[in-house]
Parts: sequence; C-alpha cells; structure tokens
Amino acid sequence: MAKIVGYIATSLDGFIADENDKLDWLFEYDGMDLGEHDYRLFVKGIRTIVMGRGTYDFIAKDPAPWAYREQRVIVVTSRPIENPKGTLETRDNVDDLIAELRRLDDGDIWMLGGGLLQMAFMERGALDEIEIYIIPELLGGGRSLFPPTGFRSTPKLISAKTLDKGCVRLHYELS
Repeated sequence: MAKIVGYIATSLDGFIADENDKLDWLFEYDGMDLGEHDYRLFVKGIRTIVMGRGTYDFIAKDPAPWAYREQRVIVVTSRPIENPKGTLETRDNVDDLIAELRRLDDGDIWMLGGGLLQMAFMERGALDEIEIYIIPELLGGGRSLFPPTGFRSTPKLISAKTLDKGCVRLHYELS
C-alpha cells in the first residue's frame, strides 16, 4: 500500500502564506541546501499528487510550465476546471478519494499545498507521515499551516534536523 505523505514549509509562527496569500518570504530560501531532503529528490519518489482547488489555482497562475508531468495529479474540487494547466483528474468526495488512494500500490502519494485538505486527511486517519520545514521567518499573520478544527492527535516524531539557513525539518508519523 502506498503511503500518503505531506511535505510542506511553514514560517516560524505557523503560516504557509502571508496575509496576501503570497509566498515571497519562502522564495527567499530557494537554493537552500536540504541535502537528502531536497524537494527534487522527494518528488522523484511520488507517483500521485493530491491538491485542493486553492492550491491548484495558485499553481495554475504561475507562468512556468506544469511541473507535475511525471505524476498523476488529482485536484479535490466540486467546480469544473476550465482549460487545466496540466493533465489532471478531479474528485469531489474526500472519503471516496481516500478509499481510492488506499488501493494504490505504485508509489507514494503527496498531499501538496495548504492545510485544509491535509487536515481533512488527518481527521480521517489518512495522512501517514508529514515533513514540515520550519523557515526562520515571522509573518505575523496569513494562511495557517493547519486550520483550527478541534482535531487532536499526538504524532510520533521520526526525526528532527537542523538544515541550511536556520531551517528545521520535522518528520512525523501520523497514523
């Protein structure tokens, strides 16, 4: 069975985007040496990418070519996507999607993007592991890493590591 994993960066005060939904603060850390945890190495082990509609719309606005040509991409949305930027599928029911993903065995699944969909998976016990990269920036507001839903859990720490430019990687097992 494939693992469903998260790989996400957050500011020190727990935000994944600033108050204007911008990531400029994060892009200042492009080129940082993450060694064996580098995104390019991570994504090579991913067969399927799952993202919410907000994340898709954010990525689709970028003029760069579609970055996920090597992976199957599923966007969770109830609205049709006109002229999709890349090859993708859509699903509108999280529970059915989780059941579908649990039947896969051809590579890991990455929950890409914001905390809303990741939280929905966590609440259902369907996010197996998460790597959180804490960036030493205080944003003072913006989009939270995880929205407050009342969900409680005690993830198991697999590893913690200090990286380049004061970044810290936390790797947790959730289910």
